[in-house]
Amino acid sequence: MTVGFIGAGNMGYAIMKGISGMGMEIYAFDPDAEKLERLTELGVTACVSGAEVLQRAKYVFLAVKPQMFDTVLAEIKDAVTEDTVLVSIAAGITSDYIRSRTIPQAKVVLVMPNTPLLLGAGASALAKAEPTTEEEFAAVRTIFDACGVTAVLPEDKMKEVIAVNGSSPAFIYLYAKAFVDYAEKVGIPSETSLPLFAQSLIGSAKMLTDSGYSIAELIKMVSSPGGTTLAGLDALYQGELEKTVDAACEACTRRAYELSK
Repeated sequence: MTVGFIGAGNMGYAIMKGISGMGMEIYAFDPDAEKLERLTELGVTACVSGAEVLQRAKYVFLAVKPQMFDTVLAEIKDAVTEDTVLVSIAAGITSDYIRSRTIPQAKVVLVMPNTPLLLGAGASALAKAEPTTEEEFAAVRTIFDACGVTAVLPEDKMKEVIAVNGSSPAFIYLYAKAFVDYAEKVGIPSETSLPLFAQSLIGSAKMLTDSGYSIAELIKMVSSPGGTTLAGLDALYQGELEKTVDAACEACTRRAYELSK
């Protein structure tokens, strides 16, 4: 299996690192020579252009920001064939957008990963666009399975899912900051509070995925009548936390639609 990357930034590097031991031939191009240099330890072959990546690899990851897509697609257009599978990890970019700037029958897989891929703990949503085959799509999914967990969605939900897994780490980090800031305020240093809160996130996530209880049941398990948790929950409800989260997700989705135009 031959895999190529146009763009060797954090996300591209994380994916290459995740699959480096799987026996694949990996090629990459990035205009930043320093980014290409660090790939040698992963056994990645550096290319002199995006077009060369397409000449060498069947599965080509477009690991660049949405704003760079027009430039990148213009550079590789003549190298795209009906056998190439283009994998986009950019927010808002659609398969129609890619086909309109390459070839009408381009095979496309859309992926929304997240930065925990850097630690092999990513959560990636994938969508298959025709005429990509099931076998080709499965091959791409295998790559992201090596970097965390995956889920398959229809293409028309790939913008909406960004808030759920793509952008949500930043929202969670902001939430964590508020707890650490509170701890500092009451005299608990961050070197103590951050590990405690981070482990609470990890444990709570495991309860969500592995306990078999619903979210409502899990909240109730922590909330003793008349206790401290209920007092804190009341403050969160009064602050309309759920509405704030919904507003953040809606804003995220709106921006994804703007980027797709």
